[in-house]
Amino acid sequence: MADKVKEEIFKYVDLVKIGVEKQDPTVLGVLVAVGVVFLTLVLFLCFSRRGNKRSGVLLLGPCDSGKTLMFTRLVHHCYRTTYTSMKPNSGSYLVTSKNKSLSIMDLPGHERVRTQILEQNKQLARGIIYVIDSSTFQKEIKEVAEFLYTILSDSVISNNAPPILVACNKHDLTFVKGSKFIQTQLEKEMNTLRVTRSAALQQIDGASNNNTYLGKRNKDFAFEDLKPIKVEFVECSAQGKDAESEPDLKAVEEWLIKIA
Repeated sequence: MADKVKEEIFKYVDLVKIGVEKQDPTVLGVLVAVGVVFLTLVLFLCFSRRGNKRSGVLLLGPCDSGKTLMFTRLVHHCYRTTYTSMKPNSGSYLVTSKNKSLSIMDLPGHERVRTQILEQNKQLARGIIYVIDSSTFQKEIKEVAEFLYTILSDSVISNNAPPILVACNKHDLTFVKGSKFIQTQLEKEMNTLRVTRSAALQQIDGASNNNTYLGKRNKDFAFEDLKPIKVEFVECSAQGKDAESEPDLKAVEEWLIKIA
């Protein structure tokens, strides 16, 4: 069987050689077509690999949500007292099961600088972790929703479509809201924001903006409608019961393994 296949292959090779020597237009056309397909495949693989070079995971969220402690736990595997910072922190997170590493970037949550620093780093995002303080969520829902809306509606993030994890932090505390409740309330607030922001843009005559419409038109906002961006919600605790206890970041680390 193998010998027969080899014989057929050599036969076709000889036919191609004869066709090239005689400048047969049919043979030449087939060769050009095969060459174009091969070149297209090579270019596709090159661009795919280039896209995968985005190895940064951005830690975003409002001030005091616990981003920097989460960064410290993931990168340095320890507890440290943290303070509000106006500069990014960066470090490597090793995914041992895949023999890969991700660059974790903790970006400031202060409203004076967060949009500017996000602008400088958004192209690097392989994934985004949006950290929420579950214990103060209801009081700060407007700020939480506004910053998340800004992130999701950014044209670069929309085009690159990095997966997004909404980490509902501080679940070591009592009487905190669960991730399902937070998701539902955020969807309602985002729906209101979408109406007000769309109306504001329409009032600016001839304005060009860098934003994308979120979700489906003529339907209430839902995170599941943001495809191809996939948004997931998890509950976690970067703090732990006290400074000596282990954090509960299992769901966050499982997500990091998944996107690595």
